Amino acid sequence: MKKSYRIEVDCANCANKMEAAARHTSGVKDASVNFMMQKMTVEFDEGVDRNHVMEEVRANCKKVESDAEVFI
Repeated sequence: MKKSYRIEVDCANCANKMEAAARHTSGVKDASVNFMMQKMTVEFDEGVDRNHVMEEVRANCKKVESDAEVFI
């Protein structure tokens, strides 16, 4: 299942870091960040709790870009 989330990030390089962090989160099959649209699309592995996975995605994104935000 895919779902889109609004994000807040200041630069394209930071968006790339967030995308990589999201992709490396357990339970995420794929992720992409559109800097211009300020949107992250996440495809989840089968049978995972999306809310729990997104909390992990948010935490991982904060590790690489502390002032970025993912709105769940």
